[in-house]
Formats: sequence, structure tokens, C-alpha cells
Amino acid sequence: MRKIFANVLLLAALFTFSFAYSWGVTGHRVIAEIAENNLTPKAKRNLKKIIGDQKLAYYANWADFIKADTTRTWSGTDKWHYVNVSPQANVARFTDTLKAQKAPNLYTQIQVLSAQIKDKKTSAKDREIALHFLIHLMGDASQPMHLGRLEDLGGNTIKVKFFGASTNLHSLWDSKIVDFQKYSYTEFAQILDVKSKEEVQKIQAGTLEDWLYDSHKAANNIYANSASDASYSYDYNYKYEALLEQQLLTGGLRLAKLLNEIL
Repeated sequence: MRKIFANVLLLAALFTFSFAYSWGVTGHRVIAEIAENNLTPKAKRNLKKIIGDQKLAYYANWADFIKADTTRTWSGTDKWHYVNVSPQANVARFTDTLKAQKAPNLYTQIQVLSAQIKDKKTSAKDREIALHFLIHLMGDASQPMHLGRLEDLGGNTIKVKFFGASTNLHSLWDSKIVDFQKYSYTEFAQILDVKSKEEVQKIQAGTLEDWLYDSHKAANNIYANSASDASYSYDYNYKYEALLEQQLLTGGLRLAKLLNEIL
């Protein structure tokens, strides 16, 4: 009986995790806006062929919104939003562990979607859908808890309070700490996207594995400094505001780098 009860709790947690939004609406739009501001003229022209004059931010949350589709057209795509990797000491070990994860996941699908968009044989509709997903998943790649740990479902089972409201560690990083900044997505993007050309190149350097490892390290930092059942407020924001801004900015600049390469 105890085993059955434990399995029920795990299934409930998994359901919650599957429908947990990533970065929230504002965070994903910040990343998309920064990306659009850093596209090359060629990428902008080719992007227009796919989505017309619409902004990237318009589609930034599409991959989360479709989770509410009752037709089950997108059943299974919730697994694309994250990849669970146990703590790794260096990028080489992380990469080996990452590649050993069961597909599909965040790592595999960023590559699959990129190839679909780049392939001229992909239909116009499929390219558009792939782009919608890619915009979102590259945002997920910079949200540390989407590179979290399986045992707590990326922080979903770690209960905390933020300014007295009950939440969990995953949700705290998805939206609560972003929304606390009180910016619109355009304001936040404008504030963050002020780096020099050299700084932008440094952020955009490396491989997808390197980028995911950066988020993995950030997740390890968050785990080490966030306690279950803790009550946070201004102190937590003070501690993590810089990391939050860094992850949003790198998410946007790296999305731009990828789009510039494939468009």
C-alpha cells in the first residue's frame, strides 16, 4: 500500500512538472526580444519568409501554451523542455552524461529543430512550427532548473515560499523572481542588451553542450543555496538578481547566434 501511495505521488509530481511553464511568459519574451535585436540582416530577411512581420516574442510561449491542447496533437513534446543531469564536475563529463540521456529531450530537440529549419526540403508549415519550438526551447536551455535533477523533477518537489506565497524552486525561477523585477519584456530586454561587441562574442562562443553546461552549473549553485521549506523574499532576489539577468541575456544572445547560423 505504501508503495502504491508513493507511485501515485510521483505520477502527480510528474504531471505537475510536465505542465510547469518555463521562464514564464515574460522571461521567454525577454529572450526572444534580445535575440531579434541581435539578428543579422540576412537572418531577418529569411525569418520574414517564415513568420512575416510578426515579432519573435509573439511565438516565445507557444510551446508552453500548446500543452493545454486537448486533442493531444502535441502529446509527448513536454519532454522536449528539459534534460535531467546529475551534478557533473566539468564540461567533458557533463557532455558524456548529456549524450547518454534518453531522447527526446531538450538537448536532442534543439539539434533536430535546427536541422529542420535549415533544411530547404522542410515544408513551410513544418519550418514555422520548428521555429516556434526552437525559440522557446533555447529559452528553456538558459533556465537553470531545466538542467536540474531527476529526483526532485527540476526543483518542482522542493517547496519554498516567496514573499509569503507558497511555490516551489522550479516555479520560483520560472516566473516568480522574473515577475518581481516589475519590467515589461521590452523594458527588461532593453536594460539587459547593452553589452559590447566583444562581450556578445564571448557569450555566444562555444557549443550547445557548453551552453547547457553553463545552465547546469547555475542549477548546481541554486541547489546549493536554496533550502526546502525555506521562506525567501528580498534576500533571495539580492542573491540571484545578477544570475537571473545573466541567464536571460545569454539565452537571448545564444538564440540569436543559432538563428543567424541556420537562417
